[in-house]
Amino acid sequence: MNTYSSTVKKQMLRFYKSLNQQDRRRYAAIEAIKFGHGGIEYISNVLKCDPKTISRGINELEDEVELSS
Repeated sequence: MNTYSSTVKKQMLRFYKSLNQQDRRRYAAIEAIKFGHGGIEYISNVLKCDPKTISRGINELEDEVELSS
């Protein structure tokens, strides 16, 4: 699995912290999906968030009704 440079990780974390809770979940979910296998764990470590948060974000992205709100 490829990983992000330390500079990119810092920028991602800074951006992540600027978002509201719902947008944080969804941003983390998109980043994890891009990595595929192991992505949830990796992004959880990068963004210092619970893997369950990312899983919930993935579910929201997959649910068209949830995403429209």
